[in-house]
Amino acid sequence: MEVLELARWQFGVTTVYHFLMVPLTIGLSVLVAAMQTAWVRTDDRRYLKMTKFWGKLLLVNFAMGVVTGIVQEFQFGMTWSAYSRFVGDVFGAPLAMEGLVAFFVESTFLGLWIFGWDRLPKKVHLACAWAFSLATMFSAYFILAANSWMQHPVGVQLVDGKPTMNSIWAVLTNNTALAAIPHTIAGAFSVAAAFLVGVAGWHLWRKRKQDDEHRAVWRSSLRLGGWVGVVAFAVLAITGDMQGKLMFEQQPMKMASAEALCHTEKPASFSIIAIGDVAGANCEDVKTFTVPALLSFLAHNDFSTEVPGVENLISQYQAKYGTNYPDDPQLGSLAGKPIDYVPNLPVTYWGFRIMIGFGAISAGIGVLALWFTRRGHIPSTRWFPRLMLAGIATPFIANSAGWIFTEMGRQPFVVAPNPSGVDGVWMFTARAVSQLSTGEVWTSLISLTAVYLALGVVELYLMRKYVRGGVDAVMPPQKPKQDNDSQGGDPDEEALAFAY
Repeated sequence: MEVLELARWQFGVTTVYHFLMVPLTIGLSVLVAAMQTAWVRTDDRRYLKMTKFWGKLLLVNFAMGVVTGIVQEFQFGMTWSAYSRFVGDVFGAPLAMEGLVAFFVESTFLGLWIFGWDRLPKKVHLACAWAFSLATMFSAYFILAANSWMQHPVGVQLVDGKPTMNSIWAVLTNNTALAAIPHTIAGAFSVAAAFLVGVAGWHLWRKRKQDDEHRAVWRSSLRLGGWVGVVAFAVLAITGDMQGKLMFEQQPMKMASAEALCHTEKPASFSIIAIGDVAGANCEDVKTFTVPALLSFLAHNDFSTEVPGVENLISQYQAKYGTNYPDDPQLGSLAGKPIDYVPNLPVTYWGFRIMIGFGAISAGIGVLALWFTRRGHIPSTRWFPRLMLAGIATPFIANSAGWIFTEMGRQPFVVAPNPSGVDGVWMFTARAVSQLSTGEVWTSLISLTAVYLALGVVELYLMRKYVRGGVDAVMPPQKPKQDNDSQGGDPDEEALAFAY
């Protein structure tokens, strides 16, 4: 493999791995803050136990997310230096904002929350939980604003062949970002919801024949996760529809690739599933089960819009952006070669369906969990805990497939052109990679993959340990009852003395 391909594999491996941590942190942080709010308002120890248990798992995941996220910053300069120089003036502002939010707000209030249980008043301590959880979403906002600029460049002008930002407001309110942010946040809540349902469902089944004092904790957690998952999927469907319409306008090749739509159709049918090889741009040997005119509706809110196919779009892209790469030695084997404007069709087609399918499965498992626990009854068969635990993986798979589709569908551009934007604000991926040897990239790819595998083992070990330990592993031991008048103690206040 050449440097470009190795660099893309490296970025893909590290980014997808890091994004396994991010949605769980975002969604779980808000849910933990909500649990603590319920405890402060009702003084019900069930919610305190929920806050302690899920908060412990949140901290483990957050720590791993920080470690894996650091590599992302270094990769831009390590293997994508030309890209960094091209987007640097634009990315500097939103990434600086994200850094300030992440390292000053998130870390400060998270530290206060961790060590403030026995030192801060309840409401002040609760405010720290909300400050930390909301900061995670603002942090995601700035990252997504930067990523959305790569999908749809706005707020810039060309100066000496490089985009220079002239409106931070335009970058932060990019319509691509405004559609991607609620979609990504809803995906994060879907991940956290499935995590609650899976772990709580397993604990309920394991203790179904015992008089477990923590049963209310698991039932409340499961039902919270179930309802959050259902609502999150509804939001995902609505925001996904918004993104589809923007994709039709901004990246028509990505939309055609998502459907393996090789020839222009009017009206265009939505492909449910394909039988055959979708890799070819002519799709002659592919048979699909379709819903007539649905793709036209998803593209433009009517059932008659023409949707261009891959083969028809190739000539349009060639007319706008050229037929061949420049004859530049820095492009390696691609120098002077024809530009392939068609993304990897199997990845985009099936990635799109995996995203939707596993998202729907996750919501379906949440509905089943709500149905089976509506009267407190837990099925005794072994399929119940297996289904609940397997359900944890479904939104992770959906999120990863969605990001792979988003990034792969943009190829061969690392910065996709804006059809109605400033001329020239786009960049081929082949132009973005650093001038490195294949040996150097192989070394970093193998090293980072090995480190990430080791971190994955640590994450799974710690998660398994604290999940199996249950509430008892995170709550402080109860002190013997004493005269409150002489000691001035309060059982709930004693529980606050536990620091993670």
